[in-house]
Amino acid sequence: MSFVEVIFAIILGVSSGIITGLVPGIHVNLLSVIMISFSAVLLSITSPITLAIYIISLAITHSFLDSIPSIYLGAPDAGQELNVLPGHRLLHNGEGHNAITYTVIGSLGCLLLGILLFPIFIVSMGILAPILKGSIGYILSGIMIFMIGKDKGKRIKSFLAFMLAGVLGLIVLTAIPNLEQPLFPMLSGLFGFSILIMSLAQNSSIPEQDFSKPLTISKKNATKAITAASGVGFIAAFLPGFGSSQAAIVATNVVGDIGDEGFLSLVGGINTANMLISIGTAYVLDKARNGAIVTVKTLLGGVGLEEMILFLGVALVVGGIATILTLKISKIFANVIVKVNYKMVVYSILGFIILLTFYFDGVIGLTILFTATAIGLVSSIWGIGKNHLMGCLILPVILFFVL
Repeated sequence: MSFVEVIFAIILGVSSGIITGLVPGIHVNLLSVIMISFSAVLLSITSPITLAIYIISLAITHSFLDSIPSIYLGAPDAGQELNVLPGHRLLHNGEGHNAITYTVIGSLGCLLLGILLFPIFIVSMGILAPILKGSIGYILSGIMIFMIGKDKGKRIKSFLAFMLAGVLGLIVLTAIPNLEQPLFPMLSGLFGFSILIMSLAQNSSIPEQDFSKPLTISKKNATKAITAASGVGFIAAFLPGFGSSQAAIVATNVVGDIGDEGFLSLVGGINTANMLISIGTAYVLDKARNGAIVTVKTLLGGVGLEEMILFLGVALVVGGIATILTLKISKIFANVIVKVNYKMVVYSILGFIILLTFYFDGVIGLTILFTATAIGLVSSIWGIGKNHLMGCLILPVILFFVL
């Protein structure tokens, strides 16, 4: 493998990551599956390690850019669901670009801290994995009871919203076979579709975006967000079924009130931390916790020490590139979105989500989308936090570990 091949793989990976990050429904896992399908052809052209570098570059870039559609368009990718509401608040305050900047602070901060602490992470994995695996269901149950208990005056409604979303998640993830993209219609309905419909009902419009508004996140809250995101990203990376969204809820309750700015940094950082630490799980535990690492392990047969160090170096370089690209693309989005009719933008996004859902999973997908939207609308009307709707993923995980 030559230096030129590495650079070429990084460039292609970053370019692909831009596409997967910006287009709702086109995920890293989808491209990973396509790559595995054509691996015989690709391996006749280049080496397995070059393809692995491409995948790592793609995944890291995606983890930076996937906040853009969730904040500007209200179409969340997996792991970005909780970004939608605080991101939209800032967008409607003329600070959409600042909202993206906060997520970038989290992503870059977690990348740097993760690389710095990587030796500690890989030593801890072998010790903590068997201990936490047996108790994670009970830990999550305790966290959800605590969160619902905090909603004074709305505890019953919060519990009902959690259970409605949880039952939907159980049906979608366990009872309906052969869905191409089960998470896309469910998460889009609960968090994106419902919010967009509410914005239409309230006759919302996106104001001119003000790039002169200063960032208001404090160093203390940024540090808390990055530290918490790295910590729970570590847990999410080596525990099966414990994803970025669940990790975000755990981290939120650990750090307390860090404002919308800190929350965006936290959620933005978790996916990057998760991806980075997944490289370590492939080396230490020989486990793949996401589609990208599954593809890497399939191509290489395993991740050794040399490959792990190489991937960390690639992640560092790509993280720097992705930081610049995300901020530049965000400014383009911010300038364009205010020049078009907001209602037409919303209708276009709703139509796009419907078409994409139908393309992936047909009528069943649309049924999931509209059911999830109804649950999302109920939570908005009841005035309860959207975080309770993460029951769609948390309840199945709790039952998986407890039963």
